[in-house]
Amino acid sequence: MSAPRDELADAVSAGWSALASRLVQLGRPEAIGEDGCLVNGPVTRGSTVLFPSIDAMQATGRRRYEHVAIYGAMGSTVQHQLEEAIAAIEGGLHTQVVSSGLAACTTALLTFLSAGQHCLLPDAVYGPTRRFADTMLRRMGVRTTYYPPMATREELEALVEPETAVILAESPGSHTFEVQDVPMLAEVAQACGARLMLDNTWGIGAFQPFAHGVDVSIQALTKYPAGHSDAIIGAITVADEASWHLLRDSAIQLGQLAGPDECWLTLRGLRTMGVRLERQSRSALTVARWLTTRPEVARVLHPALPDCPGHDLWRRDFSGASGLLGVVLRPEFSVEAMHDMINALAMFGLGASWGGYESLVLPTTNGIVRTAEQNVLEGPTFRLHIGLEAPEDLIADLKGGLMVLRASSEG
Repeated sequence: MSAPRDELADAVSAGWSALASRLVQLGRPEAIGEDGCLVNGPVTRGSTVLFPSIDAMQATGRRRYEHVAIYGAMGSTVQHQLEEAIAAIEGGLHTQVVSSGLAACTTALLTFLSAGQHCLLPDAVYGPTRRFADTMLRRMGVRTTYYPPMATREELEALVEPETAVILAESPGSHTFEVQDVPMLAEVAQACGARLMLDNTWGIGAFQPFAHGVDVSIQALTKYPAGHSDAIIGAITVADEASWHLLRDSAIQLGQLAGPDECWLTLRGLRTMGVRLERQSRSALTVARWLTTRPEVARVLHPALPDCPGHDLWRRDFSGASGLLGVVLRPEFSVEAMHDMINALAMFGLGASWGGYESLVLPTTNGIVRTAEQNVLEGPTFRLHIGLEAPEDLIADLKGGLMVLRASSEG
């Protein structure tokens, strides 16, 4: 007798097997010449570009919106191959690769906001993006209003101003994992003449931003695309030529690009992203389900779980999930006891990033800042990234950690 089908487990990993074939082919030569070609293209390093004549140099300079360069700071062949691959995965027109995920957030905001304008950011936005809005954008004369990530259409429309030029979404939300109604946000943005931006790092490959009305999609390619915790890189993808011209000009003026080695490593990582995420998403759901059975745990924040905010939106809009989730402990446990638990873990590295092949843990209690709504998480919180280790080994490690949590609290 065959085992009963686990429809939710199938749902969290369904999109990855469908994407796997494309990931192997994207960013590679379409045709193989008579002399053959390498499976992985070469790293193209360089700062100086030589031309046969002034006319040729000037003609190349006039084509600044294309992936051409009169100087290495405008990009390299391997960068442009990666940009083509990311644009295809995201379903957009063009991609600009930049130096980091944060640079992708800030470059996008600098491109599409001007002094005197207003932007709406979700209260669950990535912390460094919030800091950028509250400091540099404010000094530039751009005003920011934070909105509850689960705001209704009416609540969001009430915050729109005549000067609103950008509405940013981050779905799921940073640390608290709320899934936003992106199609609704797109309708509100279109009605007020604003651009809708989305930090789609958690949902790369599992959420198609431009099919849901997004104008600008942001990626920290450091995470799953690079996949091996050895590159820092970001990307911005747009849906139309006018936005591309603005973005490309901004990136050139800001000197924003990614080094050729980071681009090459990310292209290599893309080849296995599908199989990695198919495994990691299933393992994460296994760990998340186990955590929901533990008496020490108040809530598990994973969009695939029915009690996570926006679960129905995840079922409607996403074709899969990733391996990142949050855990809320019961309020009787102290932050200090949680720290003792984290220190006792052996298989989870203590680190601030995620998206690699390894499992990570990060305390998030003091990293959750909310100004549009009250923080309603019951107790101390931490974040887990589930890697490629066997889920039963990770569960055994967490079980030992929770024993330390209880002993620390009782002592």
